[in-house]
Amino acid sequence: MDKTIAAISTATGNGGIGIIRLSGKDTFDIINKIFKPKNNSKEIKGYSMKYGNIIDPKSNEIIDEVLVSYFISPKSYTTEDMCEINSHGGMLIEKKILEICLENGADLAMPGEFTKRAFLNGRIDLSQAEGIINLINSKSEMEAKESLNQLEGFLSQKIKEIEKEMLDIMVNIEVTIDYPEYDVEEVTNKEALIKLKSIHSLLSDLEKSFEKGKILRDGIKTVILGKPNAGKSSFLNLMIKEDRAIVSDIAGTTRDSIEEYINIDGIALKLIDTAGIRETDNVIEKIGIEKSMKLANSADLIIAIIDNSTNLDDNDRQILEFIKDKKAIIILNKVDIINENSKNEEEINKLCKPTIKLSAKLGYGLEELYNEILKMFQFNEISNSNKILITNERHKNQIRKAKEGIEQAIETIEKYMPVDIISIYIKQAMSDLGEITGENVSDNIINEIFSKFCLGK
Repeated sequence: MDKTIAAISTATGNGGIGIIRLSGKDTFDIINKIFKPKNNSKEIKGYSMKYGNIIDPKSNEIIDEVLVSYFISPKSYTTEDMCEINSHGGMLIEKKILEICLENGADLAMPGEFTKRAFLNGRIDLSQAEGIINLINSKSEMEAKESLNQLEGFLSQKIKEIEKEMLDIMVNIEVTIDYPEYDVEEVTNKEALIKLKSIHSLLSDLEKSFEKGKILRDGIKTVILGKPNAGKSSFLNLMIKEDRAIVSDIAGTTRDSIEEYINIDGIALKLIDTAGIRETDNVIEKIGIEKSMKLANSADLIIAIIDNSTNLDDNDRQILEFIKDKKAIIILNKVDIINENSKNEEEINKLCKPTIKLSAKLGYGLEELYNEILKMFQFNEISNSNKILITNERHKNQIRKAKEGIEQAIETIEKYMPVDIISIYIKQAMSDLGEITGENVSDNIINEIFSKFCLGK
């Protein structure tokens, strides 16, 4: 890492401020060539800012009026000498300043290279680095909070606690192997079995937490099902508070799925409006219906829209039959239109699914729906607990591998196999967990992770 790197750290486009970031041993030399502070002071203090002009050394032309932040190694984001040039926002200005940095000794940074240096220099571990990219990409407040917990090192701390438990077992096993004359193998195995079962329970809890963690990361995949003209598109428009889907009295208007994200108390919902479910000879509409059913099969939640202004028909019953074994909420829509002859509720109640009366036209019933969704996915319970949630599939896979290694170690003890065989499985489990924090991880995985970062981070 002898190179000094530079990149634009703010998003592409015009804005109030643009930031060009530099990191590396030549940072201050480069800044001294291109930056003229108004007070002409050459003194460099960490965690300080100077006001002045960026100039082109070739022509002495002023490029922009800027503030430059100074960070002296090791107290910086990368642990290297760093500067951040705060310029006026605008693609032309930012690119020109970056170009001058590159002309005067800097190399263009690769995506995620600043954070990669922070990891390689030991300021953060790999799971914390992944917490940064999760925080940047957060779609909800709760996901952002969980990403921040990961960045703060809560997951790393938990992993280290589990690794310490494994290490204690390993030490006892090594003593038994090195001093067989004391004949303590049976005692060691009993103690190891108790500890291994405790570790297995901890790993199982972490692995299971991915179910909720995945929903936090991706949002609740919510598919809206209903027959044509049940009010699905009106319901979607009501939820997102804009006319996103076409609403028409003509049945079968929606032929393809429409996706939108909304937030409910800090939780993201990925809403998918689908083609109306009915028997049809129209080839294009049939394709849309098949796609609707496929999406519904993979959904976290189905919202079944029933037109309460008419009696249930075969299309409604097909939908109700489909959702009977799935996580679903039934919406009785158009309750503003009175139909005294309808026996919908009596038939629907037999399914024992949460049922909510709603008017997509008048806009009432949403609060009750939101409360039901939060209750169904127990998000209030999550937000009030201090439990760690696994939101990263790579982490979940490594935890699963470690758990399988512990299972093999337990099985080895229960079959009265030699203690040195047990240690093989425990070592592998520790190695699997080490890939989460980066203690034991290949360059390919490191490069793959940091390639997902944006330029300048």
